[in-house]
Amino acid sequence: MNQLKDQVQLDALKRDKDAVLVLFGGAHCGVCQTIKPQIEEKYSVKFPELEMVYIDCEQLQEVCAQHGVFSLPVVQVFFMEQKFIEEVRSFSLLVLEQEIEKIYAKMNG
Repeated sequence: MNQLKDQVQLDALKRDKDAVLVLFGGAHCGVCQTIKPQIEEKYSVKFPELEMVYIDCEQLQEVCAQHGVFSLPVVQVFFMEQKFIEEVRSFSLLVLEQEIEKIYAKMNG
């Protein structure tokens, strides 16, 4: 999971890739650090076209604020530049996977 440095990188990624998952987290967020490898491991195999990136909100507070992220962790999933899924704070990785799968299947079906 690549760590983005700024909004420009995120905008380019959303424009260039059909499916993008953004994990907004922080170095001092235990849950963020726990789910980051789980998301990467599970979803990279199941959704090979899904580009997964990480934004450290402790370093990029302005980018996080622009996306309405004020608590951690937050996962936003974009398809064709549009936000389809947003999960905030406590959420199930299984439910997130199922939500992605529904949209992903329509895109690649």
